[in-house]
Amino acid sequence: MSHAHEPRISRRQLIGAAGLLAAGGAIGVGGAAWKRHERGLRAEVFIARAAGYDCDLVAAIEHSLDELGVMREEIRGKRVLLKPNLVETAIGKQHINTHPAVLAAAAEVFRRRDAAEVLVAEGQGHRRDSLLVLEESGTQHAIREAKLPFFDLNHDEVESVANVGRWTSLSELHLPRTLLGADFIVSLPKLKTHHWAGVTCSMKNFFGVMPGIVYGWPKNVLHWHGIPQSILDINAAVRPHLAIVDGIVGMEGDGPIMGTPKPVGCLIVGRNLPAVDATATRVMGLNVSGVEYLVRASGKLGPIQEHNIRQRGETIASVRTRFQVLDVPHLRGLASV
Repeated sequence: MSHAHEPRISRRQLIGAAGLLAAGGAIGVGGAAWKRHERGLRAEVFIARAAGYDCDLVAAIEHSLDELGVMREEIRGKRVLLKPNLVETAIGKQHINTHPAVLAAAAEVFRRRDAAEVLVAEGQGHRRDSLLVLEESGTQHAIREAKLPFFDLNHDEVESVANVGRWTSLSELHLPRTLLGADFIVSLPKLKTHHWAGVTCSMKNFFGVMPGIVYGWPKNVLHWHGIPQSILDINAAVRPHLAIVDGIVGMEGDGPIMGTPKPVGCLIVGRNLPAVDATATRVMGLNVSGVEYLVRASGKLGPIQEHNIRQRGETIASVRTRFQVLDVPHLRGLASV
């Protein structure tokens, strides 16, 4: 296992995030006002069919990136950080964590695009023992086979940066140096429901970059400041470049840990994470307007309205698989499609 090192600090020093948010801070949720705030923002999302983890995932991801214009010239010479979703030990439970096959395939694709380095980084929110999570999720074997370095973001050296989003009252965020030293950041989440946020996908996945030595387990400081608000602040600071969602087998019900498997058979790929997560929510047969962090992200971090997202590859209708959510008051708007 690799540990924190002295990375080269790239353009990802977060100052650029201020420009994205210059038009204003958080918007409220309610009524139909959010539909008027996307100000011409557009995004593309590609859905690739993938029937199982034994199919040619490298080819599926390569085709997705080609269609989205993520070409070799953009990746060549860059340090690519892959952020899977590893929340819990789970022997044989493929619906909890990002499947190792998706992680290995993504790494191979970026190597073929001449990345200078491809690394895996995570700071899981539940178990403190990263080696146990890696081993029991099957990820340890995959990264050894692929010769991928792993960085434990829970214990990485940190730097304080301004909280440019200000959806929470936090004045600054403490981010791992490994993350700040990456040139191209990829979210590799699992498609799941969430008992508080409703949906957890590429944006919520970045809770896992927040170091446990600062924010606790399971990132309690961020929960206290509001999960939707924290999701937005983190994404505004990190500015990820791409999402590849493992929707081959997702999770429904009491996610992100206690739910049940839900086969969908697809990967959802895109450069703009709010657009990716809005598409993922529609694939799950759920109501985008019931996901608070997506409504707040609309017009600020990206588009979520269907007519502002150019759908590529498979249609949403062809892969839509209705997910069950918990029958609790704060999630009832999510399921009312």
